[in-house]
Amino acid sequence: MNQTWAEISDLAFEAALAAYVVALVCYAIELASRRAVNPAEAVAAGHDVAAGTTTLVRTGPIDPGAIGRVDRAPLAPWGVRFGRAAVVVTVVGAAANVLSIVARGLAVGRLPLANMYEFVSVICAAATITWLIVLARTGARTLGVFVMTPVVVLAVVAGTKLYVPAGPVVPALNSYWKWIHVTTVAISSSILLVSGAASALYLLRGRIEQTRSGSADSVDQRSPAAPAGVRSRSVLSVLPSMVTLDRIAYRTAIVGFPLFTFAVIAGAMWAEVAWGRYWGWDPKETCSFITWVFFAAYLHARSTAGWRGRRAAWICVLGWVSMIFNLFFINMVVSGLHSYAGLN
Repeated sequence: MNQTWAEISDLAFEAALAAYVVALVCYAIELASRRAVNPAEAVAAGHDVAAGTTTLVRTGPIDPGAIGRVDRAPLAPWGVRFGRAAVVVTVVGAAANVLSIVARGLAVGRLPLANMYEFVSVICAAATITWLIVLARTGARTLGVFVMTPVVVLAVVAGTKLYVPAGPVVPALNSYWKWIHVTTVAISSSILLVSGAASALYLLRGRIEQTRSGSADSVDQRSPAAPAGVRSRSVLSVLPSMVTLDRIAYRTAIVGFPLFTFAVIAGAMWAEVAWGRYWGWDPKETCSFITWVFFAAYLHARSTAGWRGRRAAWICVLGWVSMIFNLFFINMVVSGLHSYAGLN
C-alpha cells in the first residue's frame, strides 16, 4: 500500500467535506434571501411590478460631468452572490472528492469500492456531479440546499463513522464483477438520490399551493397594501415550479433506473460466482429488489393517466427512502452476506 497516496486521499476527502458544508450554507443563505420585492421599496424606487421594469427618477440637479459617462452595472443582490459562490464551492468540493477517490485507488491498487466509506464517498461525488449537470440544464439553484443536505450528511457519516484505513479486501470482493456491479450501484443510487429529492419538493410545493388556495391566511397571500403583482414573503417564491421539479425527478429517474436495473443483474451474476447462487433473498438483495419495484412503479405511474402528479411522486419518494434504508440500516445493523461493508 502507498501511504503517501492514502494520506492525500484522506486530506482530499476532508477538503471535499468542508467544501460541501460551505456550499450548503451558501445555498441556504440564498434560499433564505429569496423573496418578492417589498411594495414600499418598489414604489419608492419607481419599480413597475407588472412590467418587471424600474424607472429611475432623478431628484437632484443634472451633473454636466455625468453626461456621456457609462455607469457600472449594479451588483447582484447579496443572496444571488451567495448562490453563485455556492456553485463554485460545489465544483471545488466535487473535484476534491474525485481526487480523494482516485488517490484511494492508487494507494490500495484496486477499485476503491470495497467498504462503506469508499462506497459512500463515490455516492457523494456522483450525486454532486449529477446535481451540477441538473443545475446547468435547469438553472434551479434553489434546489441545491435540498440536494446537498443528504450529500453533507452522507459525507459526515462517511468521515466519522464509516471511515476505515486503506487496506486489502476480503476474497469475495476480488473479482472483475466488482468493477461492474458496485460502480453502477453507486452511480445509479446517486442519480436516484436527486430524483427522490425533486419528488419530495414536488409534494411540498403542491401541499403549499393547496393550502394557499384553500385558506385566506395562506403563506403566499398578497398583502392588502401591496399593488397588483406583488406578493409577500412566501415559501413558494424560493422553490422551483412543480413542472420543473416533476421534469427533474422524471428525467433523472429515466437515467438512473436502467443503471440500477443493470446493477442488480450484475450483482446476481457476481453472487453466482462468489456464493454459487444467483439470488438468495439476502437482506440487501431483498431491499434492493423492493427499491427496484418502487422506481419501476414510479416510471410506470408517471406515464399512466390518473397516476401522474402526487401519486407518482409519492412512489418515487418511497423508492428513495427504501434506497437510503438499504444503504444505511441494512449495511450497519442487519447481518448477512453483505456484512463485509466495514462495520459488522
